[in-house]
Amino acid sequence: MTPQEIQTLLTSDNFSDQIRGLNHLRNLDPALAFPLLKPLLNDPNPRIRYAAVSQLDPIGAVNPRESLELLRERLFNDSEIDVQSAAADAIGGLKLTEAYPDLEQAYRNTQDWLLQMSIVATLGEMGDPRGAELLKTALSSPQSLIRTAAIGALGDLGDASIVPLLLPLAEDEDWQVRYRLALTLGQLPAPEGLAALERLSQDEAEQVAATAREALAARV
Repeated sequence: MTPQEIQTLLTSDNFSDQIRGLNHLRNLDPALAFPLLKPLLNDPNPRIRYAAVSQLDPIGAVNPRESLELLRERLFNDSEIDVQSAAADAIGGLKLTEAYPDLEQAYRNTQDWLLQMSIVATLGEMGDPRGAELLKTALSSPQSLIRTAAIGALGDLGDASIVPLLLPLAEDEDWQVRYRLALTLGQLPAPEGLAALERLSQDEAEQVAATAREALAARV
């Protein structure tokens, strides 16, 4: 479809037309798609805002500075948690590392687990080492999904010095946390992780045990 045809869909009062237009934006050159996408970030319908924010990664790469301001606005001011979470995801996908202070502030100012988990996951994707301190805090979250995401994000950062902080999670009650720990200890071949992997290789959850055994075999 031409940009003009897509714009007609995007400015329609019909929800289905707008979603069709958003889907067609993926086929446009990002430089053409970006200005068409921007107005939808303030659409009255939260489903449209969510879809538009999600598409800023990768479309927003054509204008990182403006994309950062748009995403900050949604992160702090949107009325819907899932739109805020999508903004955090897009910040990580675009690797807008200058937004790290914003992500940290948003994490500490919310009690919503979905937003916190999105921020934790996006810190690993961004690859900014400053995120390690916040991720260490997230390891003690009462939400197992956040603990799981924090372990994975710390693994993505690639800093083996954090391995001692991960070791207590080998006793976590949630097998998914232990599974993610086995994967991450395989990524970060620090000597301190060997004993934990040995223990995890005997885990009652077969998926955890198999992953730990694979990690141990890779060290031989």
